[in-house]
Amino acid sequence: MTSSIEVGGNKPHAVITPLPLPSHVKAMLKFAKLLHHKGFHITFINTEYNHKRFLKSLGPNSLDGLPDFRYETIPDGLSDIDTRQDLPLLLESLVKNFLSPFRNLLKTLKDNNPPVTCMVSDGFLPSTITAAHEIGVPIVIFFTFAAAGFLGSKQYPVLVEKGLAPLKDESSLTNGFLDMAIDWVPGMKGIRLRDLPTCFRTTDPNDTVFKFSLAAVEGVHEASAVVVHTFDALEPDALSALSSMPPPVYAIGPLQLLLDQLPKDPLKSMGYSLWKEETECLEWLNTKAQNSVVYVNFGSLIFLTPQQILEFGWGLANSKLPFLWAIRPDLVLGESAILPPEFEFETKERSLIPSWCPQEQVLNHPAVGGFLTHSGWNSTIESLCAGVPMLCWPIFAEQTTNCYYTCNDWGCGLEIENDVKRDDVEKLVRELMEGKKGKEMKNKAMEWKKLAEEASSPHGSSSRTLDNLVNQVLLRKS
Repeated sequence: MTSSIEVGGNKPHAVITPLPLPSHVKAMLKFAKLLHHKGFHITFINTEYNHKRFLKSLGPNSLDGLPDFRYETIPDGLSDIDTRQDLPLLLESLVKNFLSPFRNLLKTLKDNNPPVTCMVSDGFLPSTITAAHEIGVPIVIFFTFAAAGFLGSKQYPVLVEKGLAPLKDESSLTNGFLDMAIDWVPGMKGIRLRDLPTCFRTTDPNDTVFKFSLAAVEGVHEASAVVVHTFDALEPDALSALSSMPPPVYAIGPLQLLLDQLPKDPLKSMGYSLWKEETECLEWLNTKAQNSVVYVNFGSLIFLTPQQILEFGWGLANSKLPFLWAIRPDLVLGESAILPPEFEFETKERSLIPSWCPQEQVLNHPAVGGFLTHSGWNSTIESLCAGVPMLCWPIFAEQTTNCYYTCNDWGCGLEIENDVKRDDVEKLVRELMEGKKGKEMKNKAMEWKKLAEEASSPHGSSSRTLDNLVNQVLLRKS
C-alpha cells in the first residue's frame, strides 16, 4: 500500500536524475520505485538516447508508468551514437550541455501539479545541486555504490593536496608506487593507493574523468544529504567515518531486497535493462546441478581486448566446469567478440553465451555457484544478496575498492591479476567452485545474504534509514 504523505494538500514530488550510464540508471530507478511506494509523485529524467534504448529493449509500452510516475527526457549533447562508448566524451558533454536543458525542464515541472518538492540526483551530477538551490528544494545526492567507494572517492582532494594525484609520470603505474599504504583515511584500515577508486591514475591534470570525479566529491557538501547503496552491517567502519563528515549519509540497501518487501508493486513490470535480456539462459540453468555453474559478466561499461577474451575463454574451457558467459555485442571495443571454433567445440556441451541476461535471476538460480565479475557495485551487491562468492577482475572507478573489500573484509572473493592469463583463470575458477577456500567463501557469502535480508526487512536498518531520509530530508521545507 502506498502511504498517504501529503505536502500542502499535494503529494510530495521528487525529481530523480541518474548519470546516463546503465548501472546508475538501474540503481536510481529502483530507488525511485521505493519513493513512489512511500507516496511520492516521481519524475524520472533519462537522456533521450537512453530513453529510446529502454523502449527498444523492454518494449514500446514499458515506460508508460502510472499517472504519478512519469518519465521526462533531456538531450545528452552527443549526436553520434557510437561516441557514447567513449566515457570521457560523454562526461565532457554532460559538463557542457546538461545544466541548461535540466533547468528548463525544472521550470516546466515547478508549476506542475503537484509542484516539485525535492530532488534526488546522481552523485556525479553536482550541477543539479545548483538547480535545486535555485528552486528552493532539498536535494539528496545518491552515490550508487558502497560507502567505501564513496569514502575512497572523497580522498581525491587529499591526494591532490599531498601531491599524489595526478601521477608524476606513467612509471607510477608499474613501479610499486600504487602499493603505498594509506593511513590517513578513518574507516578504511589496511588499504593501499591501488585500492582507491582509479580516476586519479592519470598524469594529465586536465584529465576529464578525474576532473569530473573531483568536482563531484568537492560539491557534495552543498547537498542536503547523501545516500549510499549499502547496509549498516556490511560497512560499519566506513559508515562510522562518514557520519562525522557533512552532509549526513544514509545507508539504504540492498535496493532489490527492499523492493521485494513491498506487498504490492504496481511498477513491478517496469524493467531496468538497456539491453534486451535473453531469458532462455534460465531454462538452460534448470538443467544443471546445484552450485555447478560459473556465471561470467563484465558489466555494461568494461571493454576487453581480443587477447583478454581468449585468456578468459580458455581459462574457463580448461577448468572443465559448466559456465554461462554474457558477452555484450560491444564487449571487445571496435570489433565483435569472436571466440575460435575449437573453443566452441571444446565447451559446447557445458556452456551458454547469451549477449545479455537477467543477472539477478541468474545469480539467485540454485545452479549458479560462483560469479566471475568486474566488481562493479551493482554486480557485487547482487552477488552478496544471492549468497554467491566471486572472482574479481576490477578495471576502473571504484571496482578496485569493491574488490579489496570483497576479498579481504567480506571474505567471499578472490582477485584475478589485471594481466589476465588462462592458467590463472583455470586455477582460480576451480578453487572458487571446488576448492577449500571456495567453500569458505560460499559460507561467508551466505552469511552476508542473511544479513542483507535482515537489513531490508520491514524493521531492518535500511528500512528504518529510508523512513528517516523521507521524514528528515525529503519532506523538509528547505
